[in-house]
Amino acid sequence: MAEFETVRVDSLPDGGRLLDVREDYEWDAGHAEGALHIPLGELPDRLEELDPDEDLLVICRTGGRSARAAQWLVAHGYSAFNVAGGMDAWLTAGRPLVAEGGQTPTVL
Repeated sequence: MAEFETVRVDSLPDGGRLLDVREDYEWDAGHAEGALHIPLGELPDRLEELDPDEDLLVICRTGGRSARAAQWLVAHGYSAFNVAGGMDAWLTAGRPLVAEGGQTPTVL
């Protein structure tokens, strides 16, 4: 089993790339500006979109899917960190959200 670290929203390391592994409808409702969106089920087929030399800060809604993604990424040679509490923690911490189509951003 690959080891990965978990970081809190208020302790995210500088210079990492936020990777959102939620489903399309969740992303559309609200996400962090500048995040990369690759749903968990598409990750193996879209691995070439990730830079193996970049720290990946993996986020989902609460932390379960992102933990699985971080574990899988680390097993494949990537530097990945699970964001504890996911987008729920992001929202609670007052971090900014954007939504698709001019909607008021929310976390689903």
